Amino acid sequence: RGLRRSGGAASMALSLDREAYYRRIKRLYSNWQKGEDEYATIDAIVVSVGVDEETVYAKSTALQTWLFGYELTDTIMVFCEDKILFMASKKKVEFLKQIANSKSNESTNGVPAITLLVREKNESNKANFDKMIEALKGSKNGKRIGIFSKDKFPGEFMNSWNDCLSKEGFEKVDISAVVAYTIAVKEDGELNLMRKAAAITTEVFTKFLKERVMEIVDVDEKVRHSKLAESVEKAIEEKKYLSGADPSTVEMCYPPIIQSGGHYNLKFSVVSEKSYMHFGVITCAMGIRYKSYCSNLVRTLMVDPPQEMQENYSFLLQLQEEMLKELRHGVKLCEVYAAVMDMVKKQKPELLSKITKNLGFAMGIEFREGSLVINSKNQYRLKKGMVFSLNVGFSDLANKEGKKPEEKTYALFIGDTVLVEEDGPATLLTSVKKKVKNVSILLKKDDEDEEEEEKNEAVDMLGRSSRTALLTERTRNEMTAEEKRRAHQKELAAQLNEEARRRLTEQKGEQQIQKARKSNVSYKNPSLMPKEPHIREMKIYIDKKYETVIMPVFGIATPFHIATIKNISMSVEGDYTYLRINFYCPGSALGRNEGNIFPNPEATFVKEITYRASNIKTPGEQTVPALNLQNAFRIIKEVQKRYKTREAEEKEKEGIVKQDSLVINLNRSNPKLKDLYIRPNIAQKRMQGSLEAHVNGFRFTSVRGDKVDILYNNIKHAVFQPCDGEMIIVLHFHLKNAIMFGKKRHTDVQFYTEVGEITTDLGKHQHMHDRDDLYAEQMEREMRHKLKTAFKNFIEKVESLTKEELEFEVPFRDLGFNGAPYRSTCLLQPTSSALVNCTEWPPFVVTLDEVELIHFERVQFHLKNFDMVIVYKDYSKKVTMINAIPVASLDPIKEWLNSCDIKYTEGVQSLNWTKIMKTIVDDPEGFFEQGGWSFLEPEGEGSDAEAGESESEIEDETFNPSEEEYEEEEEDSDEDYSSEAEESDGSKESLGSEEESGKDWDELEEEARKADRESRYEEEEERSRTISRKRKVPSSQSTSHNRSSHSRSPARSSGPPKKKRK
Repeated sequence: RGLRRSGGAASMALSLDREAYYRRIKRLYSNWQKGEDEYATIDAIVVSVGVDEETVYAKSTALQTWLFGYELTDTIMVFCEDKILFMASKKKVEFLKQIANSKSNESTNGVPAITLLVREKNESNKANFDKMIEALKGSKNGKRIGIFSKDKFPGEFMNSWNDCLSKEGFEKVDISAVVAYTIAVKEDGELNLMRKAAAITTEVFTKFLKERVMEIVDVDEKVRHSKLAESVEKAIEEKKYLSGADPSTVEMCYPPIIQSGGHYNLKFSVVSEKSYMHFGVITCAMGIRYKSYCSNLVRTLMVDPPQEMQENYSFLLQLQEEMLKELRHGVKLCEVYAAVMDMVKKQKPELLSKITKNLGFAMGIEFREGSLVINSKNQYRLKKGMVFSLNVGFSDLANKEGKKPEEKTYALFIGDTVLVEEDGPATLLTSVKKKVKNVSILLKKDDEDEEEEEKNEAVDMLGRSSRTALLTERTRNEMTAEEKRRAHQKELAAQLNEEARRRLTEQKGEQQIQKARKSNVSYKNPSLMPKEPHIREMKIYIDKKYETVIMPVFGIATPFHIATIKNISMSVEGDYTYLRINFYCPGSALGRNEGNIFPNPEATFVKEITYRASNIKTPGEQTVPALNLQNAFRIIKEVQKRYKTREAEEKEKEGIVKQDSLVINLNRSNPKLKDLYIRPNIAQKRMQGSLEAHVNGFRFTSVRGDKVDILYNNIKHAVFQPCDGEMIIVLHFHLKNAIMFGKKRHTDVQFYTEVGEITTDLGKHQHMHDRDDLYAEQMEREMRHKLKTAFKNFIEKVESLTKEELEFEVPFRDLGFNGAPYRSTCLLQPTSSALVNCTEWPPFVVTLDEVELIHFERVQFHLKNFDMVIVYKDYSKKVTMINAIPVASLDPIKEWLNSCDIKYTEGVQSLNWTKIMKTIVDDPEGFFEQGGWSFLEPEGEGSDAEAGESESEIEDETFNPSEEEYEEEEEDSDEDYSSEAEESDGSKESLGSEEESGKDWDELEEEARKADRESRYEEEEERSRTISRKRKVPSSQSTSHNRSSHSRSPARSSGPPKKKRK
């Protein structure tokens, strides 16, 4: 595309407007000679343009378009004090000859003469480069050159020229802002092009986009935002919308942005989402570029806007009016911004935080001029002839009348292309109507209106009574949420017992095999025994190779494998040293999980052996006899330690499923995240590393070079925990099968990076709004945003790489609740398929599909928190407890579980789950015959079953009594018995309330008092009956299952608590 006019077709005989070039180059030089801002410091200007199809707007190409009317690729322009050099290909040099001076290179109109240099395609161009370097050195002081630092073009030609410049060591100064300021004032010809661009924008918006949106709303069509944006781009190819312009000279400044449905981002760098258009507030932004000159327009269309929305919109129009008045020649940009902000502060201060960060920017050949933005800091002054895109909006406004989530927040945004005048307000170039009536789409039908009026009259007649009717209506509806849940839970209960029964009968065939303990034989045959002098001398000898201790027993050297030794001790008493060796034998505890697993437990076992040796040196001997015992003690300890470590490692490896090997993708463009920490740590100290996605899995490589591979097919849950409200941002993988690293097996691996400071320096006694602090906060906010974007991009790439097989889940923060699954309290958040907490360590992940039911314990009126027990479908798996959940979370949790079709039950006691699960596993049929899980239900026969159940579990293995339990015991036990009576009582009352809706307040209050008295009397009677019943029960059986939030207690006898002996 050697020569191109943006959007225009370059014909062969291209003409160059010589007058315009001289006018403009003269303006550039005169501004440089005035020496304002950066112009004062530079000795020459260098503008080099390469080939880059990606870049639409760049200062270098804008300058070329401004001077020549075209973009010239692979062209270098050097402006010196007294000469101008252009270096380009042969064709372009031919084109530029139209402006080179014919008259013996003398200066024309005070503008330096032009030298044209031809670029050779395949040669080094060194001679030409040297000419340009020489010219630069000869211009003024020849040290500082002005460049556009943002413009970096790829390609060999550019690289060799930049290297050449770098070698000479010129000082580079960015002059983007000052050149922009020079170009920003438009000549009449340019203004005509911009007026035309604005006119086309207006035409396309009113005749196509607005009509299309109204049509979509009218016929209730489902259209995606992105599809609508594409249709606008297609529309500009049709002449009927272009008010007579040639379609080849027209293009979009940016893909049109259409947003609705609660998600608004009021910037021009965003892309229309793929979601469907929502008929509420619809913001439309689009701009047409005509013959390289841009224009811009933003409008907000509102479907049935409520009154408050209309008021906010009218206020936005007033702000824009104010801004147009302020945009005058000579005013600073920051003053325009301040005037608008003052107006907001005075009239609607609550909107101050909602207004867009900047209020517009200068526009021309480039769509957005970064150095001329209307914000609080910009000191540049406005000049007549500048064109601005004014955009003002409010985002994140709350719609009180919105019922659906997408209606609850909305944004308002308006923008126009305006021209700055000498005095008086700026002129609008995009004349699209924007009053409330012009942008509102009203859907109300006529018959609806009549109904509305009738209703209003009825309300007036009824006066206050209608309000009470409304209230009763409302309470009835509110009741139904709980009732709906109950009904749904009943269905689930039936399903649950059916499924569980079926599952258990299927599993019956697969009984577990008990593991036999590995027998450790020291020597397979006698010939392997070492022939050491120690053995012949009947001394204790340790054979490290076979991990065996050879000891004399009744004069015979007898080998014992190190695994048979439980422990050893050495003591010195008087003249003798004693070495005592204890062995494992049936009846001695092997450790918690081992059980007594001996190959033949009926045999005779040696339990301990003691050796004695003298501490007194016998004459003629070099050493004390006891020395051998001391050595034996030391070496046995060493060998034992080594053996135990190895065993532990093997045990870790046991049951590890062999993973496929990772297929490395050698492509450099793999999705990759750098500077992450891994949890659990690979070594003692935490280490940074990078996570890279390959063909069939991830590889984490630490700085030290350790590698951890996680295959996609081994990931059960991939959770992305963003850093909102957290100190770290996490990618968490919960695996199907454990993997080994750092000598341990792990089913949870996560990669995280810290956001912001986890520690805060309290030594800073500075002012609250300290500038450093504010700056640090700002930086942290930016960092959070950056990290979130980086992680999201990584996730999107990985998901597309695995063709959506691996999907990352994001926890729903608003459904989260606090609880203590381990020692400390943390925020547990549901994802679409699990309940997780990834920020604390150890992590907590429960797959919802594996959950059989959830039981809430200690749900009582006077307790501030309750516990949650998760029972799994695999009954041999230990239940999971989450302690200390605040009572306020009970309802939301029920709501969430109900929506996930998970059965939940609640009760006042704490149950002994180890016993319950054992009972079920031992006799599943019996359990389901007695009604299965219905024993947890608080109603009807359920509670009898519960009482029976609790009596069967009198003893619990671990009993840590705590004070709270003693206090609660008395009242709880009463409550357990009296709850049934209260249940039935409540149901009678609720029946009554239906008939009594016609009574007045006094009657109702009187009845309530009466009911209170009766129930109090009944309670007391019940209590006395309970106490007498308790007395009759023998002390060993009187049980009350209760537990404080800290410890699991068994049912305890009514006497004082006794400590258990192990």
